[in-house]
Amino acid sequence: MKFTTPLLFSLAGIFTATAAETNKSYTFGLVAKSQSNPVFQAARTGAEQAAKDLGAKYKINIKIDWRTPNDEDAQKQAEAIEQLVLAGANGIAVSCSDANKLTDAINSAVKNGVPVATFDSDAPNSKRFVTYGVDDIKCGEQVMDELAKVMEGKGVVAILAGNQNAPNLQKRVQGVKNVAKKYPDIKIRETYYHKETPQDAAAKVEQVMQANPDITGWAMIGGWPLFTDNALKWQPGTVKCVSVDALPPELAYLRSGHVQLLLAQQCFEWGYRSVEHLVNKVHFKKNPPSVVDVSPLTPVSKANVESYAKNWEKWLPK
Repeated sequence: MKFTTPLLFSLAGIFTATAAETNKSYTFGLVAKSQSNPVFQAARTGAEQAAKDLGAKYKINIKIDWRTPNDEDAQKQAEAIEQLVLAGANGIAVSCSDANKLTDAINSAVKNGVPVATFDSDAPNSKRFVTYGVDDIKCGEQVMDELAKVMEGKGVVAILAGNQNAPNLQKRVQGVKNVAKKYPDIKIRETYYHKETPQDAAAKVEQVMQANPDITGWAMIGGWPLFTDNALKWQPGTVKCVSVDALPPELAYLRSGHVQLLLAQQCFEWGYRSVEHLVNKVHFKKNPPSVVDVSPLTPVSKANVESYAKNWEKWLPK
């Protein structure tokens, strides 16, 4: 009997430690490019869902601290990272508008003990521990390959390319150009950059088409103009278009025949997977098997548009 009391104390100590372990709380900062872009709204939903799922699974409390500028602004992103560190965030996930402007902020966070993951758009020279997103060069290559198919290997192509400083978009443009070389009867007219809002992108497309009426194909490495109505002024089928992303407004262009194929990024997973990586890093002290976690693209055509559309009922905030 003399061993009973110490044993009970010992077991009580274990249970107390376990309870303390499972009641841990973590705050993860999420810094996307812009609040106005629906792909990042979906990423936020993904992060919030991961916080619920993983919190329940591991008996921990996870809070998502959303610190995203209204419109693209790399300087505001850098400031948000600094503020998150000062606020005591346990980890940060960021989609980089400009890798050069964010590398120092990321490195400073890591130096202060706050691990950083990137998603969608990387800062490859920073000390982030993982990046989740598409292989951007392959993404651009896939856009051009699919566009060449629907153009039957001939015509004049314009590349719509968003923010000129975003490293992920630079790589996609390179991918488009790489593949275009395989088609001697396809000519790349130009790469067109613009502010990443639907209105700016749609205005750019209209301006380019007016100045270059011989363009017969658009390689859109992001779907910016397709987030607004009546952005593509041509008669369906007269100009071919393949675009990255497949959000609800973009699906209308598939249905109308203005766009032949959409290549959907896993934007809900940007948030979900980033939180998974941060939980593994912060709670379990585990690094990912590779710094680069590649997310595949999902082709969406007129044939599967309705089934794909159902995903957005859970992905976009009500």
